Amino acid sequence: MIIATAAYPLDVLTSWAHYEDKLSGWVATAAGNGAQLLVFPEYGAMELATLAGLDVAGNLEASLFAVSDRLADADAVHQKLAAEYGVHIVAASGPAATDTRPVNRARLITPDGKIGVQDKQIMTRFEREVWDVVGGNALQVFETALGKIGILICYDSEFPLLGRALSECDIIAVPSVTEALAGYWRVRIGSMARALENQCITAMSSCVGPADWSDALGTSYGAGGIFCPPDVGFPPTGVLAAAEINVPGWTYAKIDLTQVGRVRADGVVLNRNHWVDQTGRDGTAINVSLV
Repeated sequence: MIIATAAYPLDVLTSWAHYEDKLSGWVATAAGNGAQLLVFPEYGAMELATLAGLDVAGNLEASLFAVSDRLADADAVHQKLAAEYGVHIVAASGPAATDTRPVNRARLITPDGKIGVQDKQIMTRFEREVWDVVGGNALQVFETALGKIGILICYDSEFPLLGRALSECDIIAVPSVTEALAGYWRVRIGSMARALENQCITAMSSCVGPADWSDALGTSYGAGGIFCPPDVGFPPTGVLAAAEINVPGWTYAKIDLTQVGRVRADGVVLNRNHWVDQTGRDGTAINVSLV
């Protein structure tokens, strides 16, 4: 199977047709290169706010609900494209209104039109302190024709217990958006760590470039990347593919999930199995004075 992860620039959309044409072009390119799983980035859906005008897109509170109002229509476009090209798509996440505050929601869309919903679990400081976006539904393991797929949205990838909850997954998608190189590397390191400890594939996507019309996004730094356990049958670096920073486009990697099974059963190390060996070790250090 081939995975494609997006380094996705956000546009000021002039019409709904503009959005449909943009998304169609991206999906057609990835599918034309043989990709079966396409991963778009965190908050890539924020460009939908520009359809309500730049005043709305530039207003933190109004932009949340402007995007939420468009998500169902965006999902319909993804469903059409997933069916047309026979691909699975992790749609760019965006705010989804709830009875309380909006959540940050990604959707996994299958060729037969099914939609799996995954909300971000842990908010960054900006999301919780400024934007007031909240955590959503529990982590999901999606059973698909491609294998078991999970989603850790950006900051979520930096928490090993969240990764452990998806230890049955063959692939974990990591949609991200980061405003600095340090943020990109935090998410990339988290993605690689989750691939190591779960002995699985992780696929990181990113928003890239300026979105000066949004105080929430500004300028993003990122790249697509696909990571693996550094074990038998995989690259010793744990990197299947990694793109240059802030170059828009797809990053591709061909993966063999049977190799994931082999490494889990008989790898040089068995990180996933040995997780339970931490039981009873609470991580508390003992202070020892050498003075």
